[in-house]
Amino acid sequence: MAAQAAATTFNGNLKKALAGLRRINLEGLRWRVFDAKGQVLGRLASQISTVIQGKDKPTYAPNRDDGDMCIVINAKDVCVTGRKLTDKVYYWHTGYVGHLKERSLKDQMAKDPTEVIRKAVLRMLPRNKLRDDRDRKLRIFADSEHPFGDRPLEPYMMPPRKVREMRPRVRRALIRAQKKAEEQEQGGCQRKGRKREAKTEVAA
Repeated sequence: MAAQAAATTFNGNLKKALAGLRRINLEGLRWRVFDAKGQVLGRLASQISTVIQGKDKPTYAPNRDDGDMCIVINAKDVCVTGRKLTDKVYYWHTGYVGHLKERSLKDQMAKDPTEVIRKAVLRMLPRNKLRDDRDRKLRIFADSEHPFGDRPLEPYMMPPRKVREMRPRVRRALIRAQKKAEEQEQGGCQRKGRKREAKTEVAA
């Protein structure tokens, strides 16, 4: 009954959300929930790939699939740094001659934001026979709604982001650039004032 109630409240593609669950041995697995809102794409994907491989467990072995189920919500609110939103491009080929397709990260986020996180996570996983099984354990949703409300969910706490302090040489260069910009602005104002004074003298 609880599963049916959770499924009825979910407004997305239920068939796609529940696809492949029967092929996963859910006994002993935890259901970890990742909230992608405000998280950096690469840092979030690295944490998901660690959990989905089971590397956070003391019983980890590279030949066994002991990873937990990973549910990612709010995929549409994930963030990127720098100019990746316009500069990062996804390529694929249709198989026909000259049919190399491309799509920017901005367009992909507008089309399907769940695919952005899925590709980031899958490209961090090793290319072996366990790859498909680990892919089935990853469930990504664009909004905060998902059909797994009847499961014992555990929210995953992202580690705090460590921002490296600016190096002394870079800090000194930044201060010099700021001072130079201020001097140029002051010099420009003084030149304008001198030009105005010269114009008034000529007019007199």
